[in-house]
Amino acid sequence: MAGPAAAATQADTSTLDKDMVGPTSQVLVLGSVHLSQLPDGFKQDTLDPVVDRLAEFKPDVITVEALSGEQCDLAARHPTIYGSEGPGPYCRKTDAAKAATGLDVPAAIGEVHRTLKAWPAAPAPSQRRRLAALFMAANDSASALVQWLQLPQAERRAGDGLDATLVAMLEKSMRGNNENTLIAARLAARLGLQRVYAVDDHTGDNVDVPDSEAFGKAIQEAWSKAAPKAQPIRDREAELIKTGDMLGLYRYINRPEVMRIAMESDFAAALRDPSLQRYGQLYVAGWEIRNQRMVANIRETFRERPGARVLSIVGSMHKPWFDTLLGQMLGVEIVDVQRVLR
Repeated sequence: MAGPAAAATQADTSTLDKDMVGPTSQVLVLGSVHLSQLPDGFKQDTLDPVVDRLAEFKPDVITVEALSGEQCDLAARHPTIYGSEGPGPYCRKTDAAKAATGLDVPAAIGEVHRTLKAWPAAPAPSQRRRLAALFMAANDSASALVQWLQLPQAERRAGDGLDATLVAMLEKSMRGNNENTLIAARLAARLGLQRVYAVDDHTGDNVDVPDSEAFGKAIQEAWSKAAPKAQPIRDREAELIKTGDMLGLYRYINRPEVMRIAMESDFAAALRDPSLQRYGQLYVAGWEIRNQRMVANIRETFRERPGARVLSIVGSMHKPWFDTLLGQMLGVEIVDVQRVLR
């Protein structure tokens, strides 16, 4: 009974918003390379044309592929589920921020919420420094940088919860290669936004297998078999990066035909894994759960803001899932990224 005929009789939700009163939310998903993996010599200013195009979209909300302080705190409290190290490299230590502010992650998150609810139209530098410190204690370094970048150069100093250690961390993050800071935080500061939103989620992709080594080997073998098909894409990406054409790179990796080949070389290849344990299917299941939970996190950022313009910056492999899942939501329209990156 679960065949095509049954599927055709399912209730359709896609037209429920045809008579909706009020504005439609516009969501732009930008697939990104992970800038931290670029070769030495990458010049940050080559991203300026990308940021300029995104600024013309004028997002009200910007989301990034990072774990929230709330989820990092959750994982740390459940070592049986997430392991003794939790998400590990995805979660920064907040010891320095706690020492400077006296706040642990839950307390800092609460204080951030209270501060933003009463945030003035023209905050004083001391208020921005204080909020930056709160964001760092809440394990939200990208949002801390949004506040730091909106301070005049002379006001980028210790004080109001920021000590010398936290200031050094903020300055270091400005120099590092990361799309969450070089694109998202810079753009948010330029537009006068107060934060970005971390929407990554690893609560559903920690696949529980008896033999993790065999699992990893099976997936790697599947990828290796499909690698020749994806090689021309990798070569073209490398060429664009080498010439410093980052706008051209972002146009290229967000093209539907390029994403289709990338998906086939990764997830379709994994589903052809012949192992009796069906490792490929387990891997894809974890990937789909992660995307579904990330998309739910994105929807939450504009839940109380009908008609919001939302920019979601995420690794390019996520974009097809984001576009599909977000496009199914009522009152939401997906914006063509190629039109924005014209």
